[in-house]
Amino acid sequence: MAAARGSRSGVSRAALALVAAVLVGCLAGGVSAAEIRRQKNVQVALRAKWAGTPLLLEANELLSKERKDYFWDFVGQWKELDKGSECLTAKCCVQKIVENVRSLLSEPLASVFEFSLTLRSASPRLVLYRQLAEESLSSVPVKDDALEQIPGNGPVEETCCWVDTGSTLLFNPADLHKWLEGSGKGDSTGQPELFDFDHVYPRSNITAPVAIFYGAVGTKCFKELHVHLAEASKQGKVRYALRPVLPSGCQASSSFCGSIGAADAVTLSGYGVELALKNMEYKAMDDTAIKKGVALEDPKTEDLSQEVRGFIFSKILERKPELNAEIMAFRDSLLSSTVSDTLEVWELKDLGHQTAQRILHASDPLQSMQEINQNFPSIVSSLSRMKLDDSIKDEIIANQRMVPPGKSLMALNGALINIEDLDLYLLMDMVREELSLADQFIRLKLPQNAVHKILSAALPAESNSFRVDFRGSHVHYLNNLEEDALYKRWRSNLQELLMPVYPGQMRYIRKNLFHAVYVFDPASACGAETIDMILSMHQDNVPVRFGVIMYSSRVINVIEENDGSKSEEDTSTLIMRLFLYIKETYSTQLAFQFLSDIHSSRSGGDDYSEEPVEAHHVEEAFVDSLLSGAKSHPQDVLLKLQKENLYKQEAEENSRFVHKLGLYKLQCCLLMNGLVHESNEDATMNAMNDELPRIQEQVYYGHIQSHTDVLEKFLSESSYKRYNPSITGKSTEKRFVSLFASYHQEDSVLHDINYLHSHGTTDDVKPVTHLFAVDLSSKTGTKLLHEAMRYLMDGPNRARVGLLLYARRDSVSTILLMKDIIDRTISSFSNTEKALNFLHGLCKFYEGQHMAASSAVGDSISTIMDKVYSLAAEIALPVDDYRAWLTSFSADTVLKGIDKLSDFLFGQLGLEFGSNAVITNGRIFVVGEGGSFLTDDLGLLESMEYELRTKYIHEIIEEVEWTGVDPDYLTSKFYSDITMLVSSSMSVRERPSERAHFEILNAEHSAIKLNIMNSSIHIDAVIDPLSPAGQKISPLLRILWRWIQPSMRIVLNPISSLADLPLKNYYRFVLPSMDDFSSTDYSVHGPKAFFSNMPLSKTLTMNIDVPEPWLVEPVVAIHDLDNILLENLGDVRTLQAVFELEVLLLTGHCMEKDREPPRGLQFILGTKQRPHLVDTLVMANLGYWQMKVSPGVWYLQLAPGRSADLYELPSKLVAIDSLRGKLIHIEVQKKKGKEHEDLLNAADDNHFQEKTDNKGWNTNLLKWASSFISGDASLKKKAEKNTVSISSVGYLIPLNVTADRALKDARQGEAINIFSVASGHLYERFLKIMILSVLKNTQRPVKFWFIKNYLSPQFKDVLPHMAQEYGFEYELITYKWPTWLHKQKEKQRIIWAYKILFLDVIFPLSLRKVIFVDADQIVRTDMGELYDMDLKGRPPCIYSIL
Repeated sequence: MAAARGSRSGVSRAALALVAAVLVGCLAGGVSAAEIRRQKNVQVALRAKWAGTPLLLEANELLSKERKDYFWDFVGQWKELDKGSECLTAKCCVQKIVENVRSLLSEPLASVFEFSLTLRSASPRLVLYRQLAEESLSSVPVKDDALEQIPGNGPVEETCCWVDTGSTLLFNPADLHKWLEGSGKGDSTGQPELFDFDHVYPRSNITAPVAIFYGAVGTKCFKELHVHLAEASKQGKVRYALRPVLPSGCQASSSFCGSIGAADAVTLSGYGVELALKNMEYKAMDDTAIKKGVALEDPKTEDLSQEVRGFIFSKILERKPELNAEIMAFRDSLLSSTVSDTLEVWELKDLGHQTAQRILHASDPLQSMQEINQNFPSIVSSLSRMKLDDSIKDEIIANQRMVPPGKSLMALNGALINIEDLDLYLLMDMVREELSLADQFIRLKLPQNAVHKILSAALPAESNSFRVDFRGSHVHYLNNLEEDALYKRWRSNLQELLMPVYPGQMRYIRKNLFHAVYVFDPASACGAETIDMILSMHQDNVPVRFGVIMYSSRVINVIEENDGSKSEEDTSTLIMRLFLYIKETYSTQLAFQFLSDIHSSRSGGDDYSEEPVEAHHVEEAFVDSLLSGAKSHPQDVLLKLQKENLYKQEAEENSRFVHKLGLYKLQCCLLMNGLVHESNEDATMNAMNDELPRIQEQVYYGHIQSHTDVLEKFLSESSYKRYNPSITGKSTEKRFVSLFASYHQEDSVLHDINYLHSHGTTDDVKPVTHLFAVDLSSKTGTKLLHEAMRYLMDGPNRARVGLLLYARRDSVSTILLMKDIIDRTISSFSNTEKALNFLHGLCKFYEGQHMAASSAVGDSISTIMDKVYSLAAEIALPVDDYRAWLTSFSADTVLKGIDKLSDFLFGQLGLEFGSNAVITNGRIFVVGEGGSFLTDDLGLLESMEYELRTKYIHEIIEEVEWTGVDPDYLTSKFYSDITMLVSSSMSVRERPSERAHFEILNAEHSAIKLNIMNSSIHIDAVIDPLSPAGQKISPLLRILWRWIQPSMRIVLNPISSLADLPLKNYYRFVLPSMDDFSSTDYSVHGPKAFFSNMPLSKTLTMNIDVPEPWLVEPVVAIHDLDNILLENLGDVRTLQAVFELEVLLLTGHCMEKDREPPRGLQFILGTKQRPHLVDTLVMANLGYWQMKVSPGVWYLQLAPGRSADLYELPSKLVAIDSLRGKLIHIEVQKKKGKEHEDLLNAADDNHFQEKTDNKGWNTNLLKWASSFISGDASLKKKAEKNTVSISSVGYLIPLNVTADRALKDARQGEAINIFSVASGHLYERFLKIMILSVLKNTQRPVKFWFIKNYLSPQFKDVLPHMAQEYGFEYELITYKWPTWLHKQKEKQRIIWAYKILFLDVIFPLSLRKVIFVDADQIVRTDMGELYDMDLKGRPPCIYSIL
């Protein structure tokens, strides 16, 4: 051991000697240490365009995401002015806020909150509240006349808080008290609108007047108004909502920590900065003198623990601290000399494997991976000299047989994440959601292993193919491909399905693969058309088995209204009876021909009349069909059928069967192997084509063979006995809510519910829970209640029912009495079967007597009492108990219970007052007024929710081994409650459905494994560390590891054989920290990207890797960011660049039902007062569209003109309240009578554009946007000085482009539009020359169009002066690269794309022609000649001058 220590100390001494020798050599060569250390740095910051927002309010917004109650708890903690008085710095205040929150949240949710707070992710929500506050001040008159000077003069204390009642603004407690006691009572007109994101005080009266309080917790005026409103809300006088706003100038009146962040710009993080080694194929450097910038501070610390050319400088500095300057100079020299953008072929051979080995052998693999891929040009030389471990290489190659080399994947708790779209804000939202769910489940006493199973379980696939099980005797088939002689010559080999054929060619196989069963009323025009189509396709030998199910619309109506007790003979029933007679007596083909003959006898032609079929038409067709081959005269048969009622019962059973299936609502439809389609011929062929791949797959895997009954197989595996599209519709149309927060409230309604069970199942676990929210004063509600009882009487064995009965406060006593009787019966006798029989009889009676019971005149309780007594006596329930209850009945007591229930239904679940709904394990299904929701619909809802969202949870919970839970609590109700709560929480979870089997990859030698046994988060990843995806993922993984300690399994997957360096850039991912908050004052500095010791002689180009919804541009950049050569900085040590988040993206996809996307459809976006602030049009590709917006509440609608004339779309509210922007899907449809009109009409589009141009809607947006209450005064002045335009595609454009009046008047004729793109100072110089050359050679007006986000700040500053001087106009435009379009990696290629890809959406619709001119061209002739060239009707309007 001593020898070993001596050896190591000898090596250290040798290293120090080598360093000293090198330093002595440098100094002897005449180079001072200061000269060696002339290394250059680059620093980048990104700030939001909006003014600062208070961190205290941001913290409360973040907290409200966990539970709404936490918002009000936080308000209660911070409403006192002296809160945080001990803090004199921003950092202390933030730590104080986090400390308070940790008392409410458990770990690791508290850590996620702390990180999100430093990330400033809630800032956009406060900007949204500012917009609403500005609208409130401008749209409502002020109550106190003494405050009329508020808008013009600076804010005073009263303007920091106010209450908006919709009709007036209240600024002080006296006015508020007066309003509450006087005009506030019963005031329902002109109330302010509440949104989903609003913070409504708990237990607020849903019917009370709305009062919105604008103010900031911690201000002097906040506490008193808040206390008044909270107390009034508790008393039911007002519905109190708080919108946190700290108006400009109110910082001084706030508490010590209340204004932290409000005075500083919001500096953002969560983005990447790239310095790429530029390919200098042509000259791009500007050779003009560069103004010297201000040197910034050096970074406080540098990571010295990493090896540089064999030296670990942290160890050397520990030994020789007195040589700090010389040692650091030597390190900088080594770093600069190691930069390389090329390697020899043999050095590239194993570079990926060598990188993986370096990472895996590091003490901190995640840190090592980040440092390698973010400083790769400086590290690549040392990597290429590493000796490779063959075990790592062999395992990587083995894994690449299952995953492509260089492929990167990532999964969170089993769900795949799209790496291309992943950003820090999205990742933190996903992680917070998972941790929140885990916290909820743990609070339900579920053990950690069960929580992990639930969060990681693969959800059952929600198939788009919903099959209806129509099997039974009610189907009448026309043919049978397997038995009929007509098809004997067809082949029976199913393998022919897998053989290639020409498009559209059918496969003639003697097998019933396609069962096309049509459901229709035979007396309808639709039915007649369907029959003729069936016979035509059958005659054409289409390889389909055709069948029909017929019903009578009149019988269906009788069933709906009177439960089918009586039905009269009608034409449809007569047709079905005759059809059955002919089928059984003669043949099926003759029976189908009889159906066709009915149409012929009625119309005598090909037109399908909508007039009803009459009996004599049917009789005539019957006689004609049987006359030639009848055994007896057809008239005698008709008389016999009518006399003996033959087949009448069968015909009525057909209608009942269709009613039970729910298909009658479609009138006519097709069931293709159970899949529902329209009933025309095109739909039939499309249905065959859609079903064919599913059958081919089953044949390929051997699941369908020659003896397989295809229909039986499909319907037995996955089908339902009921069709209701409102239940089975798309997932995006379904509404879910978590019941967990309500369940854990004190005095929760969910604790008071006594559930009803079907007979004999009271003690069984029920995985499905139906909660019925029923308005007893409505007819729809009473019918729904009756259906609930019928559903239980049918005996479901896996569902229970809870009744939430309510009524309006002004309801008559009969309704309140009914509620009281039902509630008392359930609470006293719910465990007995008698209670269900009693409630079923009572509900049936109440539904029949509803109109009388709801009448205010002649209301009689005695009728109800008599019925209750008789039912109780009949079912053997204690009549005396009911007599005692009715004697003690109190309407006030019932109304108090209704108030508590109303808060749950309308405040927490978000139902509308007066609605009737079924809440099934968190899924809300609202029954529309006048709509029907029958017992069969409840059965369908139960089956779907169980199969898709509950079954796997129920199975996991059943297997749980409970610890720390009293065995007496493990009842069937306990299990049912747990299943309901977990299912409802999981139903609101947003996560991708795609999964990957990471477990098949070998992870012994080539994987980073960080296993935390108790972690609720598990990360699986496959990463190529030497890829752009690896640069992006590495810092995200480090953040997760630092803040939440997840379990990780990261398999490295580098490309095995490289032909070139995989990374030619430096990369920094910007992350926040507590150091961003000052330790000396209340200022907030914000995070920055810092590149230290960058190569001096390499030309670098800067790119910003921001989340997809961000559109940023440089606002401070003295130097050319496209061509950075650090050796030209002179004495400036650090190059500085500041970018600004200009706007967020609102994107979407617009579709038209059963048609191509409506290309050219125009949308407008704005506020209620100004509906047209931004507009755009829909692309043909995927119906894509995008708009540039700022945080706020906006309304999206169709643009006036042709779009609004042809299409229907109600105005859609869009709330932009996060840094993730928003993606929405819109479905439009054409108006009736406009289905065949073409949208694109150039004349109409130009006319619309002229109208919008004349309105001048776009002349003051910046003034409006920057005049928010807390907007900076300098911004307001600038807004008043410079107006803003928004082009027809929605881009913010400076309007200080108008040429000098004299110069403009000197130019005559139609304006020439010139489009150009430039990036970098040199090409901006060329662009100026090109502009002048164009102007010099023409006397016509000229307007230039430039891509905004690639122009330097200097060029954008000089452009208005240049336009003024030389007499031209310009407009700045841009378009964000769509996420679905393959992205280019090089910045120059992205710039080139603007010349080609986005021409149809980047310019205003009114622009007739534009000429593209390269920035480096000099024009020597009049461009008007080219502009006026006749295109002879050709669509292209873009020219390029080469």
